Amino acid sequence: MFHPEGPTFIELMRQALASTERGYDLIAPKFDRTPFRTPDELLAAMAKLVGGPRSIGSALDVCCGTGAAMLHLRPLCTERVVGVDFSAGMLDEARRRVAEAPGDARVELVRGDALDLPFDAEMDVVTSVGAFGHVLRADEDRFVAGIARALRPGGRFVFVTGRAPGLGDPWFWAAHGFNAVMRIRNALLRPAFIMYYLTFLWPDVRALLERHGFEVEAHEGLCPPPYQRAIVVSARKR
Repeated sequence: MFHPEGPTFIELMRQALASTERGYDLIAPKFDRTPFRTPDELLAAMAKLVGGPRSIGSALDVCCGTGAAMLHLRPLCTERVVGVDFSAGMLDEARRRVAEAPGDARVELVRGDALDLPFDAEMDVVTSVGAFGHVLRADEDRFVAGIARALRPGGRFVFVTGRAPGLGDPWFWAAHGFNAVMRIRNALLRPAFIMYYLTFLWPDVRALLERHGFEVEAHEGLCPPPYQRAIVVSARKR
C-alpha cells in the first residue's frame, strides 16, 4: 500500500495530530509515495476530457498539492497554469516538479485559501483532485462559488468523483469508519484536521453545481481498470 520511501507510521500519526495545513507541510516531501496521491490514470482521463495539447489558454488546479494535476494540465495551456494550496510544503514540492513538466505555459503557484480564490473570470478550466474531503459540507457552496467566479463564461470545472458505495462494498465500511475516527479526533483535539471521505459524490453534486450556474455532464467509462467506476464530471459555466 505504501512505497518503501513513503512516510512511516509515526510520521502519519504526527500528521494526523497536527492541523490540516501543518499536517501537509510535514508529509509533503513523501506525499507522492502515499496512496493518497491521485493516480496518474485518473489525471490522464481528466486531462483528455479537458482537451488536446495547447487547446486552452489558462488552467487552475485548486488544492494543487505537489502539482500532480498541473503536470497534465501544462501541456494543454498556451498562457498559464496556476496551482493554489494552503500548504507551503506542498507548494515547494509542486514548484520543483511542475517546472520540468512538458509545455511552455507560465507556471504560477499561489499560497491561499480554496474558499477565497483570488481570481475573477480568468480561467478556461478549473480542476481539483483528491481535495473535496477537505471541504466541509457547510462550505461546499462557498467553494463552488469561488470556482465559478474564477472561470470565464463558457469555462469548465472538471474533476473526478464516483458514486456512493453500497452496503456490500468494503469501501463503504472503510470510509465510514475513517470518517467516524476523524470526527472523534476533531471533537477531542484542536486544531482540527479536516479530511472526510464520501464527499462531492455523483449524482448528488449535480444540484450543487447547477445552483451556481453550471451545466453538468458526467462521463463514465473513461478511466482504465481498476478505476473504471470513476466518473469524470465536466461542469460548464453558463
